[in-house]
Formats: sequence, C-alpha cells, structure tokens
Amino acid sequence: MPDWVQFVVERLPELGLRTVQHLALTGVSTALAVLVGVPLGILALRVARLKGLILGTAGILQTIPSLALLTLLLVLFHKIGALPAIVALTLYALLPIVRNTVTGLEGISADILEAARGIGMTPRQETFMVRLPLALPVIIAGVRTAAVTAVGVATLSAFIGAGGLGQFINRGLALANWGLILLGAIPAAILALLVDLLVAGVRWAVDPERRIERRRRPDTALRCLALAAPVLLLAGGSLGYARTRPDVTIGSKPFTEQIILGHMLAELIEAHTDLKVDRRFCLGGTMICHEALDNGEIDLYIEYTGTGLMAVLGRDMIADPDEVYRVVSREYLDKFDARWMPPLGLNNTYAIAVRREDAKRHGWEKVSDLRPYAAELRIGFPFEFYERPDGYQPFTAAYGFEFGEVREVQAGLMYDVIRAGEVDVIPAFATDGRIAEYDLVPLEDDRRFFPPYYAAPVVRTTTLLRYPRLEPVLAKLAGVLDDETMQRLNFRVDGKGEAPDAVAREFLSSERLLP
Repeated sequence: MPDWVQFVVERLPELGLRTVQHLALTGVSTALAVLVGVPLGILALRVARLKGLILGTAGILQTIPSLALLTLLLVLFHKIGALPAIVALTLYALLPIVRNTVTGLEGISADILEAARGIGMTPRQETFMVRLPLALPVIIAGVRTAAVTAVGVATLSAFIGAGGLGQFINRGLALANWGLILLGAIPAAILALLVDLLVAGVRWAVDPERRIERRRRPDTALRCLALAAPVLLLAGGSLGYARTRPDVTIGSKPFTEQIILGHMLAELIEAHTDLKVDRRFCLGGTMICHEALDNGEIDLYIEYTGTGLMAVLGRDMIADPDEVYRVVSREYLDKFDARWMPPLGLNNTYAIAVRREDAKRHGWEKVSDLRPYAAELRIGFPFEFYERPDGYQPFTAAYGFEFGEVREVQAGLMYDVIRAGEVDVIPAFATDGRIAEYDLVPLEDDRRFFPPYYAAPVVRTTTLLRYPRLEPVLAKLAGVLDDETMQRLNFRVDGKGEAPDAVAREFLSSERLLP
C-alpha cells in the first residue's frame, strides 16, 4: 500500500487534470440532458399520444452499449474528443430525467390541481406554476440518477480521446498495471459519491414541502450554497478542461510499445522546443488514431508501414519494406495531407506464437505445422485483429485452416492469457519482450503473409508548417531503435512494471537525445 500511495503522489498533477476533465464531461452532459429531458417530459404530459414515443425512445437509447454508442458518434462527427463523448453521455442521461419528469408532473394531488383550475389557471399556468414546482424533488431525483450514471460511463470516453479518469483505466489495461487501473477507478467512485451528495443537496434546497425552520438565515444560506455548489463545480471543471489545450497533440494505440514511443516523441518535443504537448494515449485502435489525425484532433502518432498500407490504404501486401514505405509516404501525402517521417528502425510485425513446450511436443517450427492440430487449438488476439485486412480471416484463408476456438482479448492481456493456458496461439508482436520472458516460440511465417511493419511518426503537414522546428526534432529518432532494443524497453514496462514515461526518458538520455 505505501508503494501505491507513492505511485499516486507522483501522478497527482495528472490526476488533478483528469479529474477536472471527468467532472466537466459529467457536468456538461447532465446539464444538457436536463435542458432537453425536462421539456420532453412536459411535452409527454401535455400531448398524451407522444408519451409512449418519448419514453420508448429514451429507453432504447439507454440500451445501446456504451462503447457502441461512442463509436457510432465518433463516426457521425468524424472527430474524437469531448464532443462525441458529451453527446453520448447526454443521450444516456435522458431516460431517468424524462421518466421522473413525467412521474413527478403526473403525481400531483388532484385536490391541488382542482384548486388551481378553480382560481382560473390555464393549462400552461397549471403546468409551470403548480405542477413543475411541486414535481421538482422527483425531477431532481432523476437528475441525481443520471449524473451518477454519467460519472461511470464517462470513464469509457477515454476510448475516443476525451480524457477523464478513464485515461488511467485504459492505460492500466493496456499495460496490465493494476496501480493505474485503481488510480482511475477509485477517484471515479469518489467523484460519483460527491456528485450524488451535491445533487441531493440541490433536492433538499428546492423541496417546497420542507418546513421553514426558525433560524431562517442559516437555512437560506445553506440552500443557496447547495444550489450554487454544482454550478461552481461545473464552471471550474469546464474552465480547467478548456485550459488544457496544447500546441501539439500526440496520440497512440492501446498497447505498451505505442505508449513508450509516444512518450519519446513528447519528451523530445518538450526538451528541444517550447511547445506544450498533450499525450492522448490509448485511443481505441488504428482507425480511431488515423481518423483523429485526418480530422486534426491529434497532430501525430506512431504508425507501422504494413498497417498503413493494408489497414488504412486498403492495398495488397508488399514484401519489400522500402517499397512499402514509399507507397505509404506518397499516398498519405496525397490523400490525407500527412507526412511519414523517417522510420525509427524497429519492425514490429506479427509473429504467430505458441508455448515452447507445445512447440517441442508437436514439432511446430512454422505456421503451416499447425494445420493438423488447428481444429483443437484456441487462438486469442486483440479486438481489431479480427477485422484487419492483414488479420485473422485473411490469415486463415492464406494458410487454409481455421482454429477450433477464437477469443478476442485486450492486447495487454494477450500474453498472460496464453501463459495461463486459456489459449494456445496468439499473434504476438515481434518486438514484445514477453515472448522470451513467457517462454513463447514465434513460428516462421512460411507463406510470408504478414508485411513489414516498420514504425515511424506520421505527422499532419499543417502541423509541420505551423511549427517548422518540429521536423528536425522528430528526425532525431530515425534509426535509433532496433527490434532487440524495443523488446527490452517493452519488457521493462510489461515485465518489470516500470513507468513508460520513465523508460522512454531514460532511453533518450542514454542516447544523448535529451539536453
């Protein structure tokens, strides 16, 4: 426990930033849900034939899985970050607010409504001057449920680069680091309790049936404080979120090597320029990173030549690594106005790996040797590998066999899964240090299915034009990493639990790339 406390203390500045972002996402989305949900509830009361449609639609929206909704909005808006996250959270918050608004408005005593009509109130006056004030406690109870739910769902927003405490959870899953996962999960739980308490205070402050106590001034002050606290908290969170805008934003995919290399880029830029860098790491995958780059949500990230060729450009496999680099450099510039910087030197191609004892027992040396056993074998791979043009389905078609069982797992947990015996085969990354540490054997790709995957920074041309000093800084990494070096760096994070930023910084210092 003392080690974890020290771990938290070292990350307090980022923890504060991510908490502010999380609070802003929750507050803005809940406020928007109130602005939309309460009028919809009133409309459902006034127009009876719309009640079922409104409640049904709100209910359907909440049944959509969170990640599916985030991804759908990501596609619709063509951008990552706060906007699609806030829209998704707003849609999720609608049901409890709309339902409680309808319930509260319909639950007013018939005697009170009859008295209102007796003094000549119109239906509109009856709704806004009688029903709505008396229904406020019930409506705010719905807001309370929506706000607490939004705190939990907002942790998933890091998947599309919206920041928040989910950033730690995403990073922890990618690195199989429980300390990082807890660093996001525990503050999120505390934040949910705090939000619940604040909204409960608002409910108490607006309760029209609460008797006025004798000490009226303290009671009034408490009510004003209860009403003002959420507004001030939301304003502070939104201001803090807005002030985090950087000069250069670096993205990464959700696995160790990408995070280490992303930190290297950020350290170099911050050391050799006065630019402020934002590190949006652990985004959902290749296409999310690419779309973010294309839409200007990030300025650069590390991509692999084979991935750019096949997954992004949709081209057929090319075996010659120099030709692959020429093709992706030319077409990225033409189609996406993005520049491929010189490769870093490492080739992180896929390597079909099995446990050493299994390879010895069955005499497996190349991938084709798996054919007689494939129906009895279980393969596990990262989520995006199933749909990639150089992924599972084209791979099995090229080799002419299917595995008996297919399991999709998080990339950071893939090696632990095969070591635990839950799967028998994985598409390992060639530069991953856990291949040797976990006693795995990469099989020869005898059909030469996988193309070369040389890593290189891909940068928006507009960013290079805006900051001309950026290009020579990024070029400092050209050719300085080979496969063995990257394996060692990856294992220091995955196997020894070292922090990726510290590993990146130490390597750059050893290469005398930091002043």
